[in-house]
Amino acid sequence: MRLAIDVMLDYCIAEPCDILLLVEAAAMADQRLERQNLHVYSPLALGAVAGEEGIGQRTWARGDGNFRVEYQAVVVIDRPDVDLAAMAATPLRMLPAETVQYLLPSRYCESDRFEGFLEQEFAGLEGGALAVALSDWVRAHLTYEAGTSSGVTTALMTFADRRGVCRDYAHLLVALARAGGIPARCVSAYAPGVDPPDFHAVAELWLDGAWRLVDATGMAAPGEVARVAVGRDATDIAFMTVFGRATMNAQQVSVRRLDG
Repeated sequence: MRLAIDVMLDYCIAEPCDILLLVEAAAMADQRLERQNLHVYSPLALGAVAGEEGIGQRTWARGDGNFRVEYQAVVVIDRPDVDLAAMAATPLRMLPAETVQYLLPSRYCESDRFEGFLEQEFAGLEGGALAVALSDWVRAHLTYEAGTSSGVTTALMTFADRRGVCRDYAHLLVALARAGGIPARCVSAYAPGVDPPDFHAVAELWLDGAWRLVDATGMAAPGEVARVAVGRDATDIAFMTVFGRATMNAQQVSVRRLDG
């Protein structure tokens, strides 16, 4: 699967400040960058730093007045389909060290608050069978509705409201998976078919010795997702962090299938 990605960000920065961008698709074993170009209208030179887990790249820029970002890429996805439901649970004591942090509660994923719910609703399930059941539950019980959440909405708030956007779906699935003993992290991504077109957020769950992509919204198949970054929750994967005040003028994200 080849994806064409085209992003434009147009903001007004009230006062000079630093800006941290996270918009470039990551080069990984299952997704190859055929080409990419990042153009940032910044008065100072850009600076690159590695993303969480060494996945992807963050870019430092300087904003002052009009701030514009243009990014284009073609990404080749080579990711086989897997049967999550058939995957066995990994005993916690045998988890790789780097996955342990993704068992713990985080700012937007209060997994410790869902343990009772897991015991009541999903008793007897573990591993892949539990992962599939949790994803199905989130998809069935949440309504995708733009404008119903904000930058402070947590998984527990989404659980109560039963509505949200992709970020909220990902947060809730991640929190539920962690409560069930499955390491889970949030992933910022590009995917075709996202409605409305925008940056997308999905989850990755550690099953059968590897991270497995799961989109609880049902909008993106794992074989069509291009990762940008991973992290504990939205804190780590925001596409743009402004260390000052900014107003959005326009923002466009287009992701097209080139074949397949």
